[in-house]
Amino acid sequence: MPPSQTLADPAADLSAYCSDVAHRAKRASADLAVLSGDKKIAWLRRSAELLRESQDRLTEANKLDLEAAPGYGLTDAAIDRLRLTPERVEGIAIGLEQVATLRNPIGRVIDSTVRPNGLRIDKVRVPLGVVFFIYESRPNVTADAAAICVMSGNAVILRGGKEAIHSSTAIVELLGQAAEEIGVPKDAVQLVSTTDRDAVGHFLKMDDRIDVAIPRGGEGLIRRVAAEATMPVIKHFDGNCHVYLDAAADPDLAESVTVNSKCHRLGVCNAAESLVVHADAAAELLPRVGKALKDQGVEIRGDERVCELVPGAAPACDDDYGAEYLDKVISAVVVGSLDEAIEHINRYSSGHTEAIVTRDLAAADLFAARVDSSAVMINASTRFNDGFEFGLGAEIGISTDKFHARGPCGVEELTSYKYVVHGSGQIRE
Repeated sequence: MPPSQTLADPAADLSAYCSDVAHRAKRASADLAVLSGDKKIAWLRRSAELLRESQDRLTEANKLDLEAAPGYGLTDAAIDRLRLTPERVEGIAIGLEQVATLRNPIGRVIDSTVRPNGLRIDKVRVPLGVVFFIYESRPNVTADAAAICVMSGNAVILRGGKEAIHSSTAIVELLGQAAEEIGVPKDAVQLVSTTDRDAVGHFLKMDDRIDVAIPRGGEGLIRRVAAEATMPVIKHFDGNCHVYLDAAADPDLAESVTVNSKCHRLGVCNAAESLVVHADAAAELLPRVGKALKDQGVEIRGDERVCELVPGAAPACDDDYGAEYLDKVISAVVVGSLDEAIEHINRYSSGHTEAIVTRDLAAADLFAARVDSSAVMINASTRFNDGFEFGLGAEIGISTDKFHARGPCGVEELTSYKYVVHGSGQIRE
């Protein structure tokens, strides 16, 4: 499982190294497909124990990443996300234990029917196989992704950022130790040991051994993976999320939901980037919500009506309405009807998360039915579109695609199904 166990030397022959990693993952995936749920749970719990017992080892590895971070041009916020404190290590361990409480999805009969000729047809949940996961530099993501993949019966090839290579290596080595103790295939979780960016291109060509690619990071990375991958990709490009304040919106909820959606964390894909307000409520809601946002340091870029009602608001251009700012900026527009709000959102949204604030149940139902996004929040913050918050234990990413998986991707989203047919000698006439 640790990078040192890989046969090929990436510095000597990158192509051979990547091929070897993928071959090992494919072989491990065959064993994982029939691994019992009890074994997977035991591995998760033992991994959590080892993380807690190895605080000093993790801290030393993380120190190397933190020392190198300024040389990579990381911001203070990015360096903070990279840091492993005792509290964060405990959080990673708790995350593994939470995944261990989830029901084992593999082998579950989703549906079963008996045909007139006596055939029983079971629809059975099965793993995808091998997951190639390319992600940003937060060490906790390494453990989360490994946990979700193994619990769903998949082998995973982890390609983390160079900024966290020492921390991620230490975590994967501990997961590997737990695997050897429990009897989980040793190559179920492999970390790509080279930081050479060309390695990603090699893996993306291996559709004979890798079943799905999941990129998690900036839009440029995700578009590269989507363009080069020869296997299916679970992805979302960006997160232009909207909050719509309906004519029947409660003013207190309008303020709290908007501010939380935008300001709780700025640099995340489920943060609100656009505010849409019904004209009938604009005079009451916009000055209040606009002030609350400005008190948080948020710049508002809006149409003519927004600029009239919110002192200091700047005129918006068309690009503003489609932007993912990931900063203290939000676009705003006043619309004449619920239909116009839905039309505006479907035009500019990235299909990630939209919220409506309203006391009108019919308006909420229509909004939920017609807005074409992976999640719709009714009187709740966009920040809740998250695997942990949805009760999935954790997530490996969020998908805005419509085939196979949509929204937060947990253990069930990393499975497919097969039909198992039970007969008693039936032949087709």
